[in-house]
Amino acid sequence: MRAIKSHNRINRNSNSMDEVTYRVKGMHCASCAAIIRKKLLAVTGIGNVEVNQATEQAKISFSDRPLSDKELNDIVTKYGYELVRENNGTDTAAAKAETINVVSVDGLFADKEEQLERQRKLVMRSMPAAIVVFLLMMWDIASTVFRTLPLMPLSMEIFNGITMILASIFIFRIGTQFLDGIGRFFRYGTANMDTLIGIGTFSAFTYSSLVTIFPSLREQLALPSHTYFDVTIVVIGFVHLGKYLEVRSRLKTGEAIGRLAGLQAKSALLIRKGEEIEIPADKVKKGNLLLVKPGAKIPVDGIITKGNSSIDESMVTGEPFPVDRKEGDSVMAGTINKQGSFTFTAMKVGKETMLARIIAMVEEAQGSKAPIQNIADRIAAVFVPAVLAIAAVTLIVWLTVGSSILGFQTAISYAIMGFVGILIIACPCALGLATPTAIITGIGKGAENGILIRNAESLERLSRVNTIVLDKTGTITKGAPTLSDTIPLDNGITAEALLQYAAGVERYSEHPLAEAIVRAAKTTGLELPKMTGFVATEGFGVKARKGDILVTVRKPDMQEVLRPTLNAMLNQGKTIVIVEIDKKAAGMIVLSDTLKEGVKESIAALKNKGMRIIMMTGDNPASASHIASLAGIDEVIAGVLPIEKAAKIHALQNEGKIVAMAGDGINDAPALAQADVGIAMATGTDIAMESAGITLLKGDIRKIPQAVALSRTTMRIIRQNLFWAFIYNIIGIPLATGALYPVFGIVLNPVFSGIAMAGSSVSVVSNSLRLKTIKLR
Repeated sequence: MRAIKSHNRINRNSNSMDEVTYRVKGMHCASCAAIIRKKLLAVTGIGNVEVNQATEQAKISFSDRPLSDKELNDIVTKYGYELVRENNGTDTAAAKAETINVVSVDGLFADKEEQLERQRKLVMRSMPAAIVVFLLMMWDIASTVFRTLPLMPLSMEIFNGITMILASIFIFRIGTQFLDGIGRFFRYGTANMDTLIGIGTFSAFTYSSLVTIFPSLREQLALPSHTYFDVTIVVIGFVHLGKYLEVRSRLKTGEAIGRLAGLQAKSALLIRKGEEIEIPADKVKKGNLLLVKPGAKIPVDGIITKGNSSIDESMVTGEPFPVDRKEGDSVMAGTINKQGSFTFTAMKVGKETMLARIIAMVEEAQGSKAPIQNIADRIAAVFVPAVLAIAAVTLIVWLTVGSSILGFQTAISYAIMGFVGILIIACPCALGLATPTAIITGIGKGAENGILIRNAESLERLSRVNTIVLDKTGTITKGAPTLSDTIPLDNGITAEALLQYAAGVERYSEHPLAEAIVRAAKTTGLELPKMTGFVATEGFGVKARKGDILVTVRKPDMQEVLRPTLNAMLNQGKTIVIVEIDKKAAGMIVLSDTLKEGVKESIAALKNKGMRIIMMTGDNPASASHIASLAGIDEVIAGVLPIEKAAKIHALQNEGKIVAMAGDGINDAPALAQADVGIAMATGTDIAMESAGITLLKGDIRKIPQAVALSRTTMRIIRQNLFWAFIYNIIGIPLATGALYPVFGIVLNPVFSGIAMAGSSVSVVSNSLRLKTIKLR
């Protein structure tokens, strides 16, 4: 039995624990994330820790008194990490309500750009020498295989002398982070990627230095003359190159946040005492009167008080064409005024604006973890100690068993290459990046297309959904009455005149049906007549006079309802009003809630994806069936009260279905919560972000098949990433141990281990970046 559940699972402890988000500096791999989490969870007062390698963030929940930043850093600094508090967890309610917090585009990726620049400098310092040494190595290997090639132009003594100097620089200057990794391993017992590379390259360097500086010792112990300075140089150089490419690729995965943040206006034109005053956007207060000129960005959310315009909302909502906005309409921060000036009153500022909420939601989602990541996290937690153990065993086996078969000189060469190769090729980075880089890119892609995904769990669940339940009103239909027909009953009146009379009376009413009639008359260019003596009678209708003519607009009486024509239209979900002139029925005006654009195509697309589509509504069966047939939906559950919808979802789940529910997010809230994935159909600025795992801006049903396609593609790429990350280590580690030697007489050179390791992380991130180019259908 499934209980009604919350989709905000990732913050399920937020009511009982304070949560603070920190940027993490010095984190390089999945083992780093595991170390930080393990050490922090061991501290009394910390209830939960979530560390994301891809976003370089740690979310810490305190079960007791929150620890200060200094106390937290005292815990992690000795392991090589630093926590920097994000701008959250400290805002008062008043500050959140009144103070704007414009996201700084320049500072948003400052840390990653600084890290990228640092890696670029390391690459520039290391790669020229690494490339030259690598080419000389290849020359030496090729000349021994192909006798026609000349020998390397340097003697081995000169080559060893030069590479020893270079290797010393690489180890003690360019590769200091790897030495630090060794130090922390022996001091605190923690090991990460830096530890593996550090032990591997330092072991190769130390052995090579001994046999070079002390040739008598080499002869006394019968050690081979071969050195591994070149391995140290090339491995460190290529590791830095791989890390640079990885950081650059990871920076691209978060571009969606940067683009969203870049939509924010820097300034606003405040109208004060009739004068225009330019002020920073973060100084705008609720109630301020603002002017927006053509081509300008709208700084905050508000309501137009004067003027009209065409506004490009595509960057925020994904709406492809500019939309017309007039007096009384809402406007959103970050959208662009295409033509015409207008003034508007600021209604939502700072964190309350639609754009700020979208940015916050996307950031939260990109930092969340999908359930599929758990297996990678468990492996990463024990990965480095296991690799160290495998490397040690390999060294011992080569020195013992290998010596008895091949002789000590040959065995020790293979032992060193195997030991160093294992430590270098076995990198946990690819495992740690496989899931979060795809999640970040996928959620960013969704945000750019008006699909807001609350967390990674919702994205993963949507990929497994096989049944979609759609609410009718506001999801399949527009949720607002529109004129569908005008039927004169008196030969002496035309349809236009009938509508003109009805609109003339209804212009004084605030009823939704009245608004639809007036809107239809204005759209067709009819001039509304002036009426007097307006009277509204609840449950009956309205009436007014045009001169001596009494015009009444009312609902049908019982006898009229029983007429076959009216009854058939009512059973189709249509609404009928009778127009009387001087107490004689002159005609009927038929109103209906019409299908949204793209409904039939969207339903067909979902069916093509193997989905079972169900429409669930409180309407009567005849009306519901009519709408369902128009939309191409074969299965209908009608006459259901809002409080009963969750039980219907529950029943489907008991049948073994994985269910998504799409609704308006208000009266459908229980059903949205019960569904495996809730999809809120948000319209305008009235967005129900808290109601569901996924929110579709503008309530566009065409985004449902797009969201399904995005989730399935994201999960497919995650599975590809995990496959290659596992296969890379499953194949690479045995190769490095010398598993091919008994059959082919080959032992993998650690240089190629370093190149393969550098390529593994880059390949995973690059595969995730493919999500940026997919077309959502």
